[in-house]
Amino acid sequence: MINTYKQCRRCILNGNDSKGISFDDSGLCNNCQQFDEKWQHIPKNQHESDLLIKPVIKRVKQDGEGRKYDCIIGVSGGVDSTYIAMLVKEMGLRPLAVHFDNGWNSELAVKNIEKIVSKLEIDLFTYVINWEDFKRLQLAYLRASVVDIEALTDHAIFGAIYKIAYEHDIKYIFSGSNVATEGFLPGDWVHNKNDFMNIKSIFKRYGNGKVSTYPFVDKSMRKKIAKYNIEVVSILDMIPFNIEQAKIDIHEKLDWTSYEGKHFESIFTRFYQGYILPRKFGIDKRKAHLSNLICSGQMTREQALQEMNKVIYSESQIQEDLEFVTKKLGLSISEFEEIMALPVRSHSDFDVEGSFFSHYPIFKPLRPLWRKYKKSLDEKSPLV
Repeated sequence: MINTYKQCRRCILNGNDSKGISFDDSGLCNNCQQFDEKWQHIPKNQHESDLLIKPVIKRVKQDGEGRKYDCIIGVSGGVDSTYIAMLVKEMGLRPLAVHFDNGWNSELAVKNIEKIVSKLEIDLFTYVINWEDFKRLQLAYLRASVVDIEALTDHAIFGAIYKIAYEHDIKYIFSGSNVATEGFLPGDWVHNKNDFMNIKSIFKRYGNGKVSTYPFVDKSMRKKIAKYNIEVVSILDMIPFNIEQAKIDIHEKLDWTSYEGKHFESIFTRFYQGYILPRKFGIDKRKAHLSNLICSGQMTREQALQEMNKVIYSESQIQEDLEFVTKKLGLSISEFEEIMALPVRSHSDFDVEGSFFSHYPIFKPLRPLWRKYKKSLDEKSPLV
């Protein structure tokens, strides 16, 4: 067997972390190269930031005249969304905060959200999905044995926000996605969050019943978004965003309390990143998160390696979450472990938006042959 191990000269990812990782002649991985392309467009000082952000804020205020709210912000209780809430208020905007409740909020997340909306005097709308609907979707994804179970939550968050935006005639959505801390993730660790066809296909194969309350961003929703000219603003890409400074600021101004890990405001996300991903898929997302901070100059490689040596998810917490998650999903521990032992499958084993077979359903019976052919090509072309 060919040894594919190769360490990136900058970040902490290596050739064993992803099937799609590659390196240039200098030893820089493709993830770092892709980050650099995005990073060159991010402002590095206040002057560059003002040139980007001031015209946008002016436009949002003008378009919001006569309306109760001029923008929507999603709030999860996490760092990014909390910092955005503070920013938009400081900029004189009138946001409506939207929280997507999928039944997995930690107590700390609930408390942080309460502090945010109370101290900033922001109206909060909580979109509560029917728990049975969301449970059936999560069980379908677990049984499908695909990697990006969190695509269900990410897709629904924007589905809920878009729905509320056009219902309240709000033209702008401020998003927490950003290059500084979230612009770095191997492609085979995730799936396209916008792919509603993949969600429907997986549920059709492994789910049961209907999911009437799930806010799909499907073709119908996209037509509404286009009709209402709803615009997504990645505000954190318009400022020099430093996550540690952001934590300090929101703690001092909003009494926000930090979590043990990135996105650990959700119990399921904590369990997914700390247990399911490393044990079933061999993925430790900390490697990408920390590598991102290395590339954006917020951490040295040595500091990142030290962080990787820490136990961020204790065995006692794992056991507590394992019991809680399985009980909430209606599974026994043994049933869950059987699911964990299932062979890993690709999202592309199901319908994928934009694929040939989704556009021409008549050819779907030929898809197994196509997959077999692709697999044979992969086996003939080992990573080097």
